[in-house]
Formats: sequence, C-alpha cells, structure tokens
Amino acid sequence: MTSPTPRALIAEDEPILAAALVHALQRLWPELDIVATCPNGVEALRQGLALQPDILFLDIKMPGKTGLEAAEEMAEQWPDGVPFPHIVFVTAYDEYALAAFEHAAADYVLKPVNDARLGKTVERLQQRLRDSSGGKGGGNGTATATATATSAPATTATAAPADGTASDDNMARLLSQLQAMLPPAPRLQMIRAAVGNSVRMIALADVVYFEALDKYINVVCQDSEALIRTSLKELLPQLDPQQFWQIHRGTIVNASAIATAVRDEAGKLSLTLREHPAQLRVSPLYAHLFRQM
Repeated sequence: MTSPTPRALIAEDEPILAAALVHALQRLWPELDIVATCPNGVEALRQGLALQPDILFLDIKMPGKTGLEAAEEMAEQWPDGVPFPHIVFVTAYDEYALAAFEHAAADYVLKPVNDARLGKTVERLQQRLRDSSGGKGGGNGTATATATATSAPATTATAAPADGTASDDNMARLLSQLQAMLPPAPRLQMIRAAVGNSVRMIALADVVYFEALDKYINVVCQDSEALIRTSLKELLPQLDPQQFWQIHRGTIVNASAIATAVRDEAGKLSLTLREHPAQLRVSPLYAHLFRQM
C-alpha cells in the first residue's frame, strides 16, 4: 500500500545546497514531507532512527560521520520489521571515480540541483514506492540508492526483492561499490604498535581480528593484544579485502582465523575462531559473507 504522504530526511552540511535541494523537491514533488534537514552525519543518524523516514538524501562527505557511515550504522541499528528507507547519496567525484560509478550502476543527476535530472530521481522513487507490496510509507524493506553528483554524473544502485536478507545484501553491495571509489591506499605489510618505550612489529598473518576501541584499534593475535592509534575507516583500505573481512562496523577479522559461523535462535550470526576463544558478532550487513556455497 502506498502512503499518501511519503517522508524524507535530507543530510547536507552546506546550507545553500541543502536549501536548494529542499526547494527543488518541493517543486517537483509537492506531496513529499521533508521531516528533517541535518547538517552532519551524526545528526542524520540520530534523526533517521528517530523519525524512520521513507527516503534519505545523504551527502557522502559530511562532518562527524560520512553519509556512508551514517547509512551503515543506521542499517545496523534499524528496528526489525520496519522497512529500511530508500537512499539518495549526494556526492561529488572526479572523472575516474565517476567512471567506476557508471560501471557499477546506471543513472545520474547534477548538483547544483538540475530539475530535469532530479525529476528522474523523483520518478524512480515514486515508482518504487508504488511498486512496494506494503510497509510504512510505501517502503519495501530494501535499501535502494541513487547517487546525486556535484557537477558530474553518478549512478543508481537498485534494490533487490523485498525481504530483510535482500535489504542487507543490497546495502552491503552499495557500500562496497561506493567504498571502492575512494582513492586506493597502499597495502600494509606490518602493524607497528607502541608498547611502552618500544615498537612491536606484528605481521598481518598473525592478526586474528581488529577491534575498534574509541580512538584506538585493538590488534588481537592468538596470544597477545596491542593498541594502535587509528580508526577502522583508515585501516580498512590498507588491508587485503580477500584476507581481512569487515563483519561489523567495529570489527575486521582475518578470514583464515574463522572456524564457524553460527546463527542463534534469534537469527543473530556470530563467529567462532580457530585458535582464539573470542566469539565475534556479525552485523546483518555482512551476513552474506557466510552463506553456504
């Protein structure tokens, strides 16, 4: 059933651009209720979870949290049984990233807002809401994303069928596609961790998992741990994605250290490790990594 009043949240840290997007949407989609305009990713996450809109317009580069981080954390904290919003990422990329974007998906609009391009985005969103089989605001529980570019083309990443697993899979694919467009970082060979007055050299092969702890990362090995002062967001691009898998916004695990993936009675997935007693929780966004072949 389609809601007569779809609801949207806009997260954009540049007030002039945010106002331009609001005004354009009001012209092109008068029925759309813009329930909040957020100046940063932290507020977008808070307001998104509180208001549960049908559509999110998220600038990728924002203070506090990027649009990608806000979308990922929102998906992890989203209440069960409530359809996840359709997403429009607002961003700017250089020509090389845009080529990757076009290869990954299909469509683009321009910002400063161009009514013709934004109108196509509006039409797609309206069609997806009409096509929905049920749920709040016409949402279908899938994470659908359109990328809105600043003075350059971007893409649309289309959602999978309407179930929770498809929603998680689609969000994971979307985040993976967008993360892949970030400039490549040099691969790490060793971890250098300060221990008192010395620096401990830790081979990546010896790392069981990385765990985010406030402003630090706990580097967990089979029989020891060490802290390094960086973030998972900075570390992840420097790791081999075939060897190190992000399984939660706060955890990266060495794939060779995984023994089993176990789902409990509530459907929550966790990992047991080969030579370490820890059990690691897997976010629904990354559950697709552990499907049977």
